[in-house]
Amino acid sequence: MTLTIYHNPRCSKSRQTLAIIEAAGQSPEIVRYLENPLSTEEIKTLLSKLGLTDPRDIMRKGEAIYKELGLKCETDAQALIEAIASHPKLLERPIVVKGSEAIMGRPPENVNKLLP
Repeated sequence: MTLTIYHNPRCSKSRQTLAIIEAAGQSPEIVRYLENPLSTEEIKTLLSKLGLTDPRDIMRKGEAIYKELGLKCETDAQALIEAIASHPKLLERPIVVKGSEAIMGRPPENVNKLLP
């Protein structure tokens, strides 16, 4: 089964996670989500595969845009998902998907759970 990594090549954790995948002999599909932002439905699917319900769990809360948009006080999950879709920099990375499962690559070694 193919692995997919939601990847930002400028992120050291994302690069480390990709290196672990490749060292295991896998050739993942690489989604550069900053160049090709995810739709709200794709974000909902990622949340489901991660077993999460709160969009904040996949948000970079330290980003300036998080503060600028006042997302700390936002209580509507759909509004948070729409913020990620509109501002892909808010998506925590990397996220690796294999079939119906997904993991956060923080720490990068988490990806070993999806490797053969």
